[in-house]
Amino acid sequence: MVRGKRVLVDVRPLRGGGFRRLWAAGIVTALGAQLTAVVVPLQIYDFSGSSAYVGLAGLVGLVPMAAAALWGGVLADVRDRRRVLLGTTTGIGVTSALLWVQAWADLRSVGVLLVLVGVQQALFGAHTAVHRAVTPRLVPPELLPAANALQSTVVLSAGIAGPLLAGGLLPVVGSRTLYLADALTVCATVWAVWRLPALAPVGAGARPQTTSLRHIADGVRIVTSRQILLVVYLSDFAALSLGLPTALFPQVAAETFRASDIGVLYAALSAGGVLAGLFSGAFTRVGRHGVAVAVSAAVWGLAVAGFGLAHSLVSAVAWLLAAGGALLALGVFRRTVLQSAVPDEMRGRLQGIDTVVAAGGPRLGDLLHGTVGAGLGVTWTVAGGGVVTVVTALLLLLLFPGFRRHRAAPEPHFRVSGNSHRPLRKLE
Repeated sequence: MVRGKRVLVDVRPLRGGGFRRLWAAGIVTALGAQLTAVVVPLQIYDFSGSSAYVGLAGLVGLVPMAAAALWGGVLADVRDRRRVLLGTTTGIGVTSALLWVQAWADLRSVGVLLVLVGVQQALFGAHTAVHRAVTPRLVPPELLPAANALQSTVVLSAGIAGPLLAGGLLPVVGSRTLYLADALTVCATVWAVWRLPALAPVGAGARPQTTSLRHIADGVRIVTSRQILLVVYLSDFAALSLGLPTALFPQVAAETFRASDIGVLYAALSAGGVLAGLFSGAFTRVGRHGVAVAVSAAVWGLAVAGFGLAHSLVSAVAWLLAAGGALLALGVFRRTVLQSAVPDEMRGRLQGIDTVVAAGGPRLGDLLHGTVGAGLGVTWTVAGGGVVTVVTALLLLLLFPGFRRHRAAPEPHFRVSGNSHRPLRKLE
């Protein structure tokens, strides 16, 4: 029985009231966000009759999201994180309400939709950076991997259930109701954030604010000067840019399986992450976080290579399930390192940079896979990308001893104060 509990998801972070409320509210809000994620591209295509505008929506949201993530990370380090998080969460709810208003008014304007998408993505970028900087203040350091696994499982589960729910409800209630439902679900997270304790800046972050650009530059400087941070970013970026083959899923489905199987491929990747989350107790207690990042990236690359060589839908799904699980583990340990390997006053900026890397890697991967796949074909491109990912992960592990030796932050560096876990001194 004890062994079984250690394999299943570690729920100890939920003992903290602040984290528990934020996590539970996130289930509701993430599901609502997926409703909007489905309706927006459908509306854009309906208004314009062109998939080019649908693709433009993704580009329109990228730059504001990246810029706002960096700015939000700075605010998280120099302002009360609870207040900043409350502001970004409320802003996301307001933009969802405005999407409902444009649907109710039947504006049928692609321009209005693109503006609202850009604003909401900017708020989402800032919200993500601040939210991830809040987590280490709500749970003790040894539970950070478990907390990150719980949060990632919620997002992936919503990514599966949300589109299915939207597809079933859209013909019945229409786009207006789905937008309104999204706006209402944000209220759950607003309530959870409101109940958090004050999360004022500590250490250097408590000093008067200088310019945002100065703070961002400080974040970049600490990344480039700390081997563990730089190599973790490189590992994750390499895995997402070299080994993420989703841009080729339509071609794989059409040439190897059936065109209608594309939904199965997307779902399998997310389902693998959910399964890994449910059994995350098997790996969240690992102490060598640098090795865990490298191994997760290597397993991800190996599974992607297996998918590229698969000739049956069953084997392809099996490989994608393994890949999704490895990707969840990679994300869990990457965020844990970034949350624990720097002083609290730098966490917001590190999470802002992480948000930009996490958003940019897949988009570069889409470009690389789409371009190379057109010339070499899907089998060589997907399998080759997986192999290169494995080699890159192993080389980083061998070439950087600090990365290889990095362990979880020891307990004595932190002091518990109410629901807030604050550092006693800077981590070396």
